[in-house]
Amino acid sequence: MTTATRDTSRSGNGNGRQGTAVVVGASLAGLMTGLALAQAGVDVTMLERSGAVPRARRGAALGGVSEGLLSRITGSGLSKSGLTPLSSVASGVQSWSAVHARLRAAVDADPCIELRPHTTVRSVGQDADSAWVITSDGRTFRGDVVIGADGHGSVVRGGVAPDKPDATFAGYLIWLGLTDESALMSSRRLPRDVDILTGGEDYLLGYPLPGPDGSVAPGSRQVGWAWYDASRNDLLRETGAVVGNVVRRSLTSADIPETTFRALADRAEDLWPSPWREAVLDCIERRAVIGTPIAEYVPDQLVNGRLALVGDAAHVPTPMTGSGFSASLHDAEAVAAAVAAGVRGPAMAQALRGYEDERLGSVRSMVQSGRQFSRSFAGDAA
Repeated sequence: MTTATRDTSRSGNGNGRQGTAVVVGASLAGLMTGLALAQAGVDVTMLERSGAVPRARRGAALGGVSEGLLSRITGSGLSKSGLTPLSSVASGVQSWSAVHARLRAAVDADPCIELRPHTTVRSVGQDADSAWVITSDGRTFRGDVVIGADGHGSVVRGGVAPDKPDATFAGYLIWLGLTDESALMSSRRLPRDVDILTGGEDYLLGYPLPGPDGSVAPGSRQVGWAWYDASRNDLLRETGAVVGNVVRRSLTSADIPETTFRALADRAEDLWPSPWREAVLDCIERRAVIGTPIAEYVPDQLVNGRLALVGDAAHVPTPMTGSGFSASLHDAEAVAAAVAAGVRGPAMAQALRGYEDERLGSVRSMVQSGRQFSRSFAGDAA
């Protein structure tokens, strides 16, 4: 077994660094946590199982995101040279990919963060002096603290809450798609924010997004949609997307039978008004649809010693709450403040308990409020 540790010689020395942290996961919560830690004076190693540029989440969108909010977590918004501004993000509903790119650029620009792609974490551990992760190829990464930002299927959660390690299937999926506004024949104007429609037993969320070049001019935007569907659970289990009551993965277009595509098209014709009907049908025709089973997790704890959780690793709400991004941002800032205050010696566990005290009640309430929707929508479908 080999050991790979960050150079800790800077920690606590004359240039003001306060310690070291290993962050598992480099999606939105992980990137925000790494940036908040670096701002707080902590040297960060980030481990991400995917490649340097993760696959875009087609159609996934975030509400309540603005350049001001992102600047709060990214700092000055300048490149490592200090000369090149990082890309800005328009106000309003924003694509997951654009927000991820903005955060990732800030991480790449920060000399106190080292991001290692293609690094899969298999287990975590800790002792009185440090915490560590062991990867699938036998390497060990050690720091003063390990923070799990590794999503609803978190490995780190098993070290924090071994008696409750898994998020559970909520009983339904969301079909997601994204198309160009110019591809739609409808003359109906798109809303400025999110349209929420009901049809039979289903829900559809439709939203305009900036175009690939960031343009928000009518005609040059993209159109995203999310279709809540509780009638395809057999397909999820047949494909292994859901095993038992645990969500394992999303459905790609290759997983979706032609009969399902045809059934979705017929149902879209009956349920959804223009322009959302055209947007859904365009994506179905191009087979540019993914199906994401929804998981939920109400936490009983967020920390265990030198291990802590943020974002979907800590709490998994239904997307219907619309609170995932802001909750992850607050997690990142709160855990960074705790780590900076207690990164040395036995004070760490106490400082992280302060993070848990600050965040646990609100995130439990967030997930529980979403569960009320899930139970009314999916019933006993799970």
